[in-house]
Amino acid sequence: MTAGDAKLDRVLGAKTARALDSAFGLATVGDLLRHYPRRYAERGELTAIAGLEIGEHATVLAQVERVSKRTMRSRRGTIVEARITDGHRSLTCTFFNQAWRERELLPGRQGMFAGKVTAYRHQLQLAHPEYQLFDAGSATEAGGDEVHSAAEEFAAALIPVYPAAQGLPSWSIARCVGQVLDVWDGTEDPLPEALRERAGVMGLQEALHTIHRPRDLSEVESAGQRLKWDEALGVQLALARLRGASQERSAPASPPAEDGILAAFDQRLPFDLTTGQREIGERIAADLATEHPMNRLVQGEVGSGKTVVALRAMLQVVDSGRQAAMLAPTEVLAAQHARSLTGLLGDLARAGELDGAEQATRVTLLTGSLSTAQRKQAMLDAASGSAGIVVGTHALLQDRVSFADLGLVVVDEQHRFGVEQRDALRARGGAAAAPHVLVMTATPIPRTVAMTVYGDLETSSLRELPHGRASISTSVVPVAEKPNWLDRVWQRVCEEVAAGHQVYVVCPRVGDDEAAEGSSSRDEPASFAEDGTEESPRDGGNRQQRPPLAVIDIAARLREGPLADLRLGVLHGRLPAEDKDAAMRAFAAGELDVLVATTVVEVGVDVPNATAMVIMDAERFGVSQLHQLRGRVGRGSAPGLCLLVSEAMAGTATRERLDAVAATTDGFELARVDLQLRREGDILGATQSGRKSGLKMLSLLRDEDVIARAREEAEHVVGDDPQLREHPGLARMVAELVDEERAEFLEKS
Repeated sequence: MTAGDAKLDRVLGAKTARALDSAFGLATVGDLLRHYPRRYAERGELTAIAGLEIGEHATVLAQVERVSKRTMRSRRGTIVEARITDGHRSLTCTFFNQAWRERELLPGRQGMFAGKVTAYRHQLQLAHPEYQLFDAGSATEAGGDEVHSAAEEFAAALIPVYPAAQGLPSWSIARCVGQVLDVWDGTEDPLPEALRERAGVMGLQEALHTIHRPRDLSEVESAGQRLKWDEALGVQLALARLRGASQERSAPASPPAEDGILAAFDQRLPFDLTTGQREIGERIAADLATEHPMNRLVQGEVGSGKTVVALRAMLQVVDSGRQAAMLAPTEVLAAQHARSLTGLLGDLARAGELDGAEQATRVTLLTGSLSTAQRKQAMLDAASGSAGIVVGTHALLQDRVSFADLGLVVVDEQHRFGVEQRDALRARGGAAAAPHVLVMTATPIPRTVAMTVYGDLETSSLRELPHGRASISTSVVPVAEKPNWLDRVWQRVCEEVAAGHQVYVVCPRVGDDEAAEGSSSRDEPASFAEDGTEESPRDGGNRQQRPPLAVIDIAARLREGPLADLRLGVLHGRLPAEDKDAAMRAFAAGELDVLVATTVVEVGVDVPNATAMVIMDAERFGVSQLHQLRGRVGRGSAPGLCLLVSEAMAGTATRERLDAVAATTDGFELARVDLQLRREGDILGATQSGRKSGLKMLSLLRDEDVIARAREEAEHVVGDDPQLREHPGLARMVAELVDEERAEFLEKS
């Protein structure tokens, strides 16, 4: 069998094929062979239990420490509890009405244990795990019916440990891979021999065999280098084609003007630009003056002054008689940007009015929830050119929105938008020329991510904060271990308000059974009581199985309880636009002491008097999101405080993530932490329109040299063969790694 697209049911049978497809989306031989081992275990090597994530399906290599059996109190039957250890920490395996396990799980025996990690009374456990024990002569699989010779199953010095799922433990997947490899005759290598020699990598068939059946770690390294190279080269080829297509377009040149609106704005600035703002501004000014489209990413710390950089770029375009559009991910942020830009410009934003400056322009807001009359007027301002700057949300992407002469597109918080959305806004400039594009993000990006996800953009970084910005301290409030600390949180909120300041309280959900708004964590698993039933929160089990805390519920509790004497408002995405705007204006004006909100306050919202933020269910947010959220406080002269309220237990990966956020306010350092903790394939999802990632072997954190070399090779190949017509194997590799929707976009580009 040679074809990688052969269906798995032809080799493994219909039942096994259905299970692999359901659990992992593995439908073909090629899919299974690219389901690589997560790691390799060696005899006598135990898996570190510390850092296991509640809710993940883990496979651990551990030793039985002790085993006990007892009668259940609430129903008939017995419980067998086996305590397994890695030598430092322990984990409980629980079995209900399976007394024979006590005779098999003898202290001192080692094995592989697989199951979903849950928590019972704040202790990690595997409920109903599958396992496979090792001894001198055999490896016995849980279930007791099948005994495999150690010489057959574990002859290799290395034991591959695969990403597993319920009902499909690592050793079952290993047997499936083995069955396929026994009848697989290989596949055509997509890399030309000359390219393979330049890269110094082995053939694809050898790499796929070796990655699943290595004799030692050096073979794992060699095979991994080839497979990493394929992934890196596939992404870089796609991005090189995109960059090449972009450079073939023409763009409206917008050179700086000596006495235009930009010069007038610079003269009125009440503060000095930072060194970074000036340097990046000069690069952008040079880019805008050319007839090739600028595609630049400006990344910077929260509060580093990206908005001023973007505004100066927009004013340069306006000076050339063209328009600029600014795309924001939420209506709250779009409205905030429109107010901020108008406030910064003053009379320079009042063109046509009696008190407007001579060089003035107009700033127009266009969002989906405007009234019909407001929307018509905003669209007329954009189409006629009377608005030099148009700020909006996804509403700007609609075909009905047109511009008189769109010269620049500013995309705020690029991670909220897909490539196709950005291209749709580019198209608003008309067919004659593509507008320049400036992308901004307050989520710092490691260089390797910039070369992949944002590989079609030139990257600039703002690391310097404006003078006078206050420090922010962050603490984790572990309410699962210290429930009384929550009372102190609300006392601390009252103290901030008594000092004349204001406070945000952030929740991951709106309420009324709505899904989480902007939270990033998956649903937490249930825990099990001693009779095998799922526990409810009041039973004292894993309380994270409950829905995320909601704005509506928390606001009601606070109004009736610890914050009853304070002025409290709510803000979330389901409010009508006028109510959202009213709540934000009231908070900004100091008419509210506490604002209970979802992540609509994550970016762009600027209230200098807000000094504290309480983030409820903090474990349900990602590292970058937490960093963004706390950037809303400490924006004035008073120090900021961020309290991460969480039920995550000490020693879990979730708690480590929160501790990392509390340990530093350096967004660039947290970007690396985020990359270490996340499944890296999720990052490529931004490039792939949210589809399943093709990155399985490549590490964006560790393989910078591979990515850089692949980028150079891709530039060389695409420079000689832009459509890859002379390299059909490379074209197939790109198509396999980059999903159909993204590929269609590249073709259109």
